[in-house]
Amino acid sequence: MKIFVLLCVILLPIAETQARTRASSTPTPSPIPSSKGARLIIQRAPNFGSDLSIRVSIDGKRVANVPRSQHYGGILSAGRHVVTVLVLPNVQSRQPTSVALNMKAGKVYIFTAVWESDRLLLRPSNFYMPSTRANR
Repeated sequence: MKIFVLLCVILLPIAETQARTRASSTPTPSPIPSSKGARLIIQRAPNFGSDLSIRVSIDGKRVANVPRSQHYGGILSAGRHVVTVLVLPNVQSRQPTSVALNMKAGKVYIFTAVWESDRLLLRPSNFYMPSTRANR
């Protein structure tokens, strides 16, 4: 019994410290220096579809195809940009979804690609799901 109490006294504070460290270590992308523009991250919802990719275009230029467990991450100049996404393969001839952004230098913009009914949407998000960057 004494050994059990001794182990509880020693191990309980260690376990609590580890749990607090895990809870406070939610991944957050760091902002970039304002002179370098703004950071854009486009990630996929966990239930997006394992056999689907997302084609990301910015200002009409294709920048990445984002498969499962990956995201797009890039630095854009401050100012207005149009981000367009399209699901691939596009066997149902869906229209692309576009979002106009007025990006401010030094800020981080996170969007999550989600399905709403039968439509692909980009939802602003304040949560970052770590994954491999698709555009490298």
